Amino acid sequence: MFQGLPFQINQAVPDIVITGLALDSREVQPGNLFVALKGDHTDGHRFIPQAVERGALAVIGSQSCPECQVPYIQVEDTRLALAHLSAAFYRFPGRQLTVVGVTGTDGKTTTANLIYQIMLSAGLPTGIISTVNATIGDQVLDTGLHVTTPEAPDIQRYLARMVAAGLTHVVLEATSHGLAQHRVTACEFDVTVVTNVTHEHLDYHGSFEAYLQAKGRLFASLAETHPKLHGNPRTAVLNLDDSSYQYLQGVATGRQIAYSLEPGEPGASLYATDVVEEPDGLSFSVNGPNLEFPVHSSLVGLFNVSNCLAAVGATVSALGLPVEAAQAGIAAMQGVPGRMERIDLGQDFIAIVDFAHTPNALRRALETVREITRHLPGALPPAAAPGRVIVVFGSAGLRDRQKRRMMAEVSADLADITILTAEDPRTESLDEILAEMARGAEAQGGIEGQTFWRIPDRGAAIRFAVGLARPGDLVVACGKGHEQSMCFEEKEYPWDDRTAMHAALAERLGVPGPGMPELPTSKRLPG
Repeated sequence: MFQGLPFQINQAVPDIVITGLALDSREVQPGNLFVALKGDHTDGHRFIPQAVERGALAVIGSQSCPECQVPYIQVEDTRLALAHLSAAFYRFPGRQLTVVGVTGTDGKTTTANLIYQIMLSAGLPTGIISTVNATIGDQVLDTGLHVTTPEAPDIQRYLARMVAAGLTHVVLEATSHGLAQHRVTACEFDVTVVTNVTHEHLDYHGSFEAYLQAKGRLFASLAETHPKLHGNPRTAVLNLDDSSYQYLQGVATGRQIAYSLEPGEPGASLYATDVVEEPDGLSFSVNGPNLEFPVHSSLVGLFNVSNCLAAVGATVSALGLPVEAAQAGIAAMQGVPGRMERIDLGQDFIAIVDFAHTPNALRRALETVREITRHLPGALPPAAAPGRVIVVFGSAGLRDRQKRRMMAEVSADLADITILTAEDPRTESLDEILAEMARGAEAQGGIEGQTFWRIPDRGAAIRFAVGLARPGDLVVACGKGHEQSMCFEEKEYPWDDRTAMHAALAERLGVPGPGMPELPTSKRLPG
């Protein structure tokens, strides 16, 4: 299992049959290899005795462990070792698949699903591993409460199950944490795609440059992919309109495909023309060398034209799939849970739940919903004045603090009414988080009690927004999307923005609906 793996071991490895890999001492099964990872809040080396007590036959760590009661293998980077050991344990499944990796700050999940739909339309047996779920044939597996790439053993197990199920292709969403922590190392990428790289996760990476470098690992990894019997496209699909382009162009190896929203942009392999945005979708033409075809999508927002171009680059341009598959796959994509998802109980205004949780994503979301209010469906009663945009969002605790003020500034600039609320405050003071955001809104001309409010309880905030809505308005709750929990202190509480929006609408309309989910803030009055 250790033979030929690209990390250094300074001692002999005992001949032991391992039954599995474990990262959590509480989940160790007899015969497992326990990998002691050192994180920001916990150190797996402290739990080696518990792992051994539960039946671990050997341990890997990065610190010396002279008292270990079973064979102990010390390595320089336990996460790097874990990635390659996971691939080896599952017999290198990535080498038997065509693997497409998608990264970016915003739009990863949508783009990954567009690629997945195009591949299915082309008749390719394809799986997908995203931050929402993993799909293997008819099986849909949950990948976690919050959006991040699964750990390396989980990724490799999913890939192995895909090989066993007869799949030939996989689309894998790669977050910056997943890349920096080697969770997707040894996945054997053939095609890599970026949507954009904007302000996010600086709490973890320390600087934008380090964040960009983490994204760059995906593209540099094309050089590490082993030869495959079915071929190695080794192609990078890059966003020519994004500030990440120059850096990623320099680190990506092999063929490069650049896409752009600007017709005739120098260096663009793919670009869009004749773009028509409507409340119920997009129409445009895809253009490139010896390539021109129309596309219709039920997705909304100009940013989704860019996502579609990225998907075409990965499939038609990189893998040579037919144009007809791209057209059918994009048309078949009805949306991703919690991404510009409408909640409709027959109310006379529009209600939407979206995942926008970065300054850039919030700006794009608000620009998109503003466009929707200007072209309201005829079924809605005409408003006495243009429909207002009412937005509800928060900013996570123990995460990038800079974006709190930035997001509030964006909202104060682009929305008519802003409601600041909780979003995974964790162990930070929610009142202090909201105060930071309020200062950002005020700096942009916002007036508390007139153009923006602070309501700590998210359910009450959504209820308040729905109560303010007039015919023709648009209410959008941003930041949580499809997520199923919210973290207060160190505890996860069940939460779904879609359920909360549904509950608030049902209350207003006096129709049956779910109850409003409760949080620790539910007994607090609006502030």
